[in-house]
Amino acid sequence: MTPLRQRMIEDMQIRNLSPKTQRNYLDQVAKFAQFFGKSPSLLGPEEIRTYQVYLVQEKQVAWSVLNQAVCALRFFYRITLGKDWAIQRIPAPKTEKKLPVVLSADEVARFFAAIPSLKHRAILMTAYAAGLRVSEVTNLQVADIDSQRMVIRVRQGKGRKDRYVMLSPHLLTLLRTYWKVRRPTSWLFPGRNQGRPISVRMVQIACQQARVEAGLSKQVTVRALRHSFATHLLEAGTDVRTIQILLGHRSLQTTARYMHVSTSTIRAAASPLDALTLTPRS
Repeated sequence: MTPLRQRMIEDMQIRNLSPKTQRNYLDQVAKFAQFFGKSPSLLGPEEIRTYQVYLVQEKQVAWSVLNQAVCALRFFYRITLGKDWAIQRIPAPKTEKKLPVVLSADEVARFFAAIPSLKHRAILMTAYAAGLRVSEVTNLQVADIDSQRMVIRVRQGKGRKDRYVMLSPHLLTLLRTYWKVRRPTSWLFPGRNQGRPISVRMVQIACQQARVEAGLSKQVTVRALRHSFATHLLEAGTDVRTIQILLGHRSLQTTARYMHVSTSTIRAAASPLDALTLTPRS
């Protein structure tokens, strides 16, 4: 390991960046250096611009990948190397604004009914019932299910924050059935290796298999279940601030996007077409 790489790792650890973010940043800076065949300390704004053009025009990477590269390079040059130009000379791409995939209540019910495995049904139902990210549901421990207070403890979610979410009585019944059959001791949903939680990949595969079995055309993912959780709460009259807390969003603006897909919000206004007096054509 080079001294420069070690210094960047230390800078990220000091700032308590998540292990995943650290890996991504290191990988992005390494790819940048490999592209030019030089140490990144010898490169500057012009090379960064050239690399961004390469990612956009030749590699045609997704916005998220480009943004990851920009964030990593900004961190490396501004923090690790202390370059004052790092923010001004490394432009960030404009954020794509896409509406989330949301299932109807009927589609959610069909989806769960199509899951044959008790364990997989418990995992995916937990994700929907509590609005959890896939990493949050896979890392749940048995002790996180508090049936006395009817809450679930989410440990170190996005942003390294703990939070509590509601524990649905229907979900609790299912989890008790699951526990009696599988008897998990530490991780609520252990993988093949009992000392490790189930992998995110296995949950994603189970999700896709259930989507096919249910005959759903929408791209059902754990993220879509989380989006559906938030949208269904909003349609049921839950205020946005409460949903923000449950989802663990830092910004209320992030949560407010569900107002754009909530049918109760969209249908609250009548189409002007309905106010017209139309004469049928003979």
